[in-house]
Amino acid sequence: MKKYLVLTLFTAFLNLAFQPARQRIFMIGDSTMANKNAIDEPETGWGQVFHHLFTDAVEIQNHAVNGRSTRSFRTLGHWKKVHEQLQAGDYVFIQFGHNDQKTTDTSRYAAPQTDYKANLERYIKETQAKGAIPVLLTPVMRRKFNDSGKFADQHGEYPQVVKEVAAKYNLALIDLHTSSRKVIEQHGVSGSKKIFMHYPGGIFKKFPEGVEDNTHFSPYGAKLMANLVAEELNQQGNPLKYFLKKSVYPGKYEFELPLTYQPYFRKDTFNIVRYGAKPDGVTLNSKAINQAIEQANVAGGGTVLIPKGLWLTGPVLLKSNVNLHLDKGALLQFSDNRDDYPIVETTWEGQKALRCQAPVWGVNLENVGITGEGIMDGSGDVWKSVKRSKLTESQWKKYVSSGGVVNATNDTWYPSEQSRLGNQEANSWAVKWTEGKTIEDYKTVRDFLRPNMISLTGCENVLIEGITFQNSPAWTLHPLLCKHVTLRNVNVKNPWYGQNNDALDLESCRNGLMEGCTFDTGDDAITIKSGRDEQGRKRGVPTENFIIRNCTVFHGHGGFVIGSEMSGGVRNMFVNNCNFLGTDVGLRFKTARGRGGVVEKIYISDINMNNIPGEAILFDMYYMAKDPVPLNGEQNDLPEMKAEAVNEGTPQFRDFHISNVVCHGAETAILVRGLPEMSIKNISIENSNITANKGLVCIEGENISLKNVNLLTRNSKVMQVQNSRNITLEQIGYQAGKEVLLEINGERSENISLTKTDLRNVKSKVVFSNKASKKSFLDSL
Repeated sequence: MKKYLVLTLFTAFLNLAFQPARQRIFMIGDSTMANKNAIDEPETGWGQVFHHLFTDAVEIQNHAVNGRSTRSFRTLGHWKKVHEQLQAGDYVFIQFGHNDQKTTDTSRYAAPQTDYKANLERYIKETQAKGAIPVLLTPVMRRKFNDSGKFADQHGEYPQVVKEVAAKYNLALIDLHTSSRKVIEQHGVSGSKKIFMHYPGGIFKKFPEGVEDNTHFSPYGAKLMANLVAEELNQQGNPLKYFLKKSVYPGKYEFELPLTYQPYFRKDTFNIVRYGAKPDGVTLNSKAINQAIEQANVAGGGTVLIPKGLWLTGPVLLKSNVNLHLDKGALLQFSDNRDDYPIVETTWEGQKALRCQAPVWGVNLENVGITGEGIMDGSGDVWKSVKRSKLTESQWKKYVSSGGVVNATNDTWYPSEQSRLGNQEANSWAVKWTEGKTIEDYKTVRDFLRPNMISLTGCENVLIEGITFQNSPAWTLHPLLCKHVTLRNVNVKNPWYGQNNDALDLESCRNGLMEGCTFDTGDDAITIKSGRDEQGRKRGVPTENFIIRNCTVFHGHGGFVIGSEMSGGVRNMFVNNCNFLGTDVGLRFKTARGRGGVVEKIYISDINMNNIPGEAILFDMYYMAKDPVPLNGEQNDLPEMKAEAVNEGTPQFRDFHISNVVCHGAETAILVRGLPEMSIKNISIENSNITANKGLVCIEGENISLKNVNLLTRNSKVMQVQNSRNITLEQIGYQAGKEVLLEINGERSENISLTKTDLRNVKSKVVFSNKASKKSFLDSL
């Protein structure tokens, strides 16, 4: 018995000693999977980036090699290196097919129904003999469209053979052949080029003349393919799913996050000085700058350089494949002569409009950049009206003495008489494009038609990096109907009293990354929109698939904002690690009847706030186009809450996931204010700590969940719920000595639960404003 026990312990020790420290995945295959050398930039194999989708408990060895088939991978000795290392429990990912098709190359060719099948089976048997686990992958698709734009499969019988072999041996199968085709088709004939190696010459050392390769992947394409593999592992319930890396966003894995393609630019440089530009602060350099941009575009792309110095200019017209680069010390000063900006057709707050042309303008461009360490100044003071209530007395006197006009009530300053006329109620037609009005009508109020500072419409592959934008006439950065937008380390500075001085408005844009940006502005900061009312619904293009991280807002109406113009919808937004310091509202989600549209699948985590005069977290369907915090003498009274019929103009907020919010000082911690006919639905807030005057106020909410949320309030009531149902309050922290922990109002309040909460330190646990709300609460218990 003693000998048997010793032998058992010794065997267990040996198994432990020779067990891999981490879960190991070996990858064998061809160039679509293989790691690349630095000289191969930007070519990337999907196996090269696969490790980013797993936790540190996984070790991935990518042994895939360019040009290999099931035959040559073995004959050239690559498989021997893998096989010698295999141990029980290892995984081997097997993907071949591209080079097995090469009928003229006897060293690689393997007929699908004979040699190819036999080679796969041999890999499987040898892997299993070691106690390792084979996983088969069908060949990834090449990019091939026929003349009519229909996708053409070039893989013949090979994918089906892989499926049959996987079924025969009861193996896990990743059908990358099918899933990659779907992704390529979704991107379309032109858009799918960014998945593969399609680059002009003059960018990468290995490809001086450019490259058009429909087999091998760009970094963006490789990440897409790796995500598809991880997605199938997860969907199939493969044991490797437990090693997939969770993202910082609630309930999401890394492979589920959206990807953004970032453009590259030719290294050719077009210095504006060569085209006659002068940094004297007097010469209007519009012609020189635009000529340099035009020449760069004609040459196939490049960088237009704005050197150190002050450069006065009118509108700058961007072109495809051009990067407008401001050197450190460069100040691009836009003219304060309003006549330099012609009236053009554009949009204003989500609707078709005639406005003055933006200082930086681009329409239907591809691969466009605004980069560097310089500054752009929009001369916004010559465009914006200012309310007296937002200024000190000395500031007001300074504006009045500078010229312009004051209204009859002496409470608003306008930069000109045209500006004052445009702001009058009688001329409200000027706000948007109005049937029956001509360009001559708009010229009578042209000074009112202030432009957004950076206007990019219908552009694809946009990079804005490093620049400081200040003193915008209206919205500062306005990408509209753009795809693949990257904003990195961008600074925006506008006066705090600037109306419509949003820092960023992403409108009906798809796929983007925003990181490391700092905003200090007079209106909303990071703002997500998708068109207004009927026009927005007709356009029907949501803003979707954006990651926003590591940003700071020092001032603004809202830190991260969705709405109110969200009629085309908003979805799949991911916000993490942002600071909102002194913004009127922290997380601000606003809409109104008539907007329509659905906002959903919003994931927010790790948000820090302080000194918030309004709400830390606000869901509001009664937006009234007023400042979120009333100025002295103003009231933001709610309209009467009467139910109306649901129609296409009824907006919807649903499926928000918020975690790890810390706020030091706010008027209200959380305000949820839905419509009687359309409640705000499926909101989850977890692991948060908010110090505020008021705690939770929930009106017309449904499926609202607070878990492990501390509401440290001055108000004697911690939480108020009115006409809401399916409200889950779990592990709610509060300060001792409060009068009421939870007040329930309204006849429609039901299914409200309060659990895992210490009830010893409050005088009244739950109170009811009327018998009906008490009855509905008791009935739900």
